Amino acid sequence: MTTSNTTPRASVPHLATEVPGPRSRRLEERRRTVVARGVGSAVRTYIEAAGPGLLHDADGNTFVDLGSGLGVTGVGNGAPEVAAAVAEAARLFTHTCFLSNPYQGYVEVCEELARHTPGDHEKRSVLLSTGAEAVENAVKVARAATGRTAVVALDHAYHGRTNLTLGLTARHAPFKAGFGPFAPDIHRVPSSYPYRDPDGLTGEDAAHRALEPLERQVGAENVAAVIVEPVQGEGGFIVPAPGFLPALAAWCRRHGALFVADEIQTGFCRTGDWFASEHEGIVPDLVVTAKGIAGGLPLSGVTGRAEFMDAVRPGGFGGTYGGNPVACAAALASIRVMRERDLAARARALGLSLTTRLAGLASAYPAFGDIRGRGAMVGVEIVRPGSHEPDPELAASLVAACQARGVMLLTAGSWGNVLRFLPPLVLPAELLTHALDVLEECCEQVIG
Repeated sequence: MTTSNTTPRASVPHLATEVPGPRSRRLEERRRTVVARGVGSAVRTYIEAAGPGLLHDADGNTFVDLGSGLGVTGVGNGAPEVAAAVAEAARLFTHTCFLSNPYQGYVEVCEELARHTPGDHEKRSVLLSTGAEAVENAVKVARAATGRTAVVALDHAYHGRTNLTLGLTARHAPFKAGFGPFAPDIHRVPSSYPYRDPDGLTGEDAAHRALEPLERQVGAENVAAVIVEPVQGEGGFIVPAPGFLPALAAWCRRHGALFVADEIQTGFCRTGDWFASEHEGIVPDLVVTAKGIAGGLPLSGVTGRAEFMDAVRPGGFGGTYGGNPVACAAALASIRVMRERDLAARARALGLSLTTRLAGLASAYPAFGDIRGRGAMVGVEIVRPGSHEPDPELAASLVAACQARGVMLLTAGSWGNVLRFLPPLVLPAELLTHALDVLEECCEQVIG
């Protein structure tokens, strides 16, 4: 470490050096000699500490965090309740492997998942380490429960970077390029993308557009699962038209396929409910979770109807680190914070503030083609004025300008042209106002 943990840190955004500063640049030089080049970082400023909505780097700069670790730190970076739970759990024991010697925390996390995921049916869960691992296990459950093999994913989907989940992921570069062939019997259908769909296309129409070729080309009787993100994350924070997801879920029920909700990014209060499926009253057969579940520690899960989850025979689930006791302690503390502070309501308030202010910018800048999202998961699609043509270069310029002024903003989208607003759910209102003030200044600077 280049500074001690007793170094005073700003409680407001503050730039002590250019971005990145000299210490971050030296760390970047060291990185190049030992870290594989395929490991990307959106920002090359090295973080040493964090607080509610703030990131402190090695050079004494303090940034407003609008990315929350790609949606992980909804309860904050280093939330005191989570840090205390982690410290106590690590003091007792750091690991045994639940497959050999079980422990209470794993059971308690599964109880919380049963309590908070949609539906009042009997549920079972398995805990794992990463979102991609959880998606793979959801596919295993669907195939075991149905005796079928075909899995259906949507255009613009992102489900992970393992071989099977790359097959489910839609975007070729940089995620899939050079890594094939991918797992077989994966089929892609059009999603609902209201900003780019034909005018007047309803959610039900979009579902028919997806399902008709699926029935014709794959056969409903062969489909084990349809997996969807209720709000597509990496694809561009795409909120489907009302009725699209219920129509897919109804098709699954009709034909004996499992409806799998990938709530890795949308879960745990992010969209203004505990899970985004709730916005349209959907009760998935399986819910996949990760990211916000454990305040930054590696933990994921698959929760589903008991009869489907128990179709996997004993020994069919596993993973050395799945449901690690320290990560479970972090999850229990994080869920308690979400419940006690009503972070679902806080996400709705953040979302209202974001969309209201962004709508004002859109009225001044035609490059703001679409503002969309749910709760504290908001995207702005940047386009060339007078068209829907994506403008990733302008989006990148706006993000770079914001970062240089102390606001950590990132992009998303199939074309890289969506500004991604994914703040911690505990972000103070004054920090959000400051960040949006900076964005407005950057629009004046970059767009004119």
